[in-house]
Amino acid sequence: MIRLLLWDLGDTVMRDDPDMPGMMCDWEHVEWIPGAEAALIRLSPEIPCVIATNPGQSDTPAVIRALQRVGADKYFTDFFSAKDIGFEKPDPRFFLTIAERTGIAAADCAMIGNNYKKDIEGAHIAGMKTVFFNEDAVNGDYPDADAIIHRMDELPEAIARLKDKKTGAAL
Repeated sequence: MIRLLLWDLGDTVMRDDPDMPGMMCDWEHVEWIPGAEAALIRLSPEIPCVIATNPGQSDTPAVIRALQRVGADKYFTDFFSAKDIGFEKPDPRFFLTIAERTGIAAADCAMIGNNYKKDIEGAHIAGMKTVFFNEDAVNGDYPDADAIIHRMDELPEAIARLKDKKTGAAL
């Protein structure tokens, strides 16, 4: 069963630009990842969604301000940044702390992220289900991903397939 969706921020919900200085909330231009809003519109009413991010310089209030710029904040029930948790992804304690703070067992959570090492490996070790957003379809071996998607419009179906799945290989 999936009772909570953890979403990475950069290049999962909003486009990250490594060439931009400072915090995303202060950038001149910010934008959605294509299909992310539609996925959130579909998923957030039935499964609570939270942000789980290593936001570089930003703390949680700055993450929220970045999300507000595109209207994404309204889809999330809570926001967790490594700066405020005290652990960074891929440390499993990052994911376990979020599970503890939300009162949802790690086994009932699914992490959605674009960075296999940071988002998927740590969440898998913590006991969460994982959805690897491999937007560029980079070939590789991704054994800790329970599902692999290349477009955000594939996410609702991937989550539906994982809802009652206990363990297993990538879909």
